Amino acid sequence: EVQLVESGGGLVQAGGSLRLSCAASGHTSDDYAICWFRQAPGTEREAVSCIRPRTGSTYYADSMKGRFVISSDNAKNTVFLQMARLKPEDTAVYYCAADARIPAPLLVRPGSYRQIQIWGQGTSVTISS
Repeated sequence: EVQLVESGGGLVQAGGSLRLSCAASGHTSDDYAICWFRQAPGTEREAVSCIRPRTGSTYYADSMKGRFVISSDNAKNTVFLQMARLKPEDTAVYYCAADARIPAPLLVRPGSYRQIQIWGQGTSVTISS
């Protein structure tokens, strides 16, 4: 098992940047893919990006390519999401999630969140216009 805690959310003006962190603890030696999802009020949770820390392989939802970069610091068991050129429509609660069985490319497809059981508590990101 692994436990996840997100941090780094806050209020940012449009055009700004923000880095979110997902700290993992517990059975971190398993080959988990770590993903970022986001959910705005009244919307379905959507995938942002995933990383396989053991290999460094990264995957992005098609709609998220370009402004977001996922990375990991394996020594610290932490995954980051660097967000740039933020827009009001990026406002959401951002969650990290872990999965050890579903192929990572599938985790960034729409609806993948329904199959994931390990989640952090979320961190709120608000982008003002």
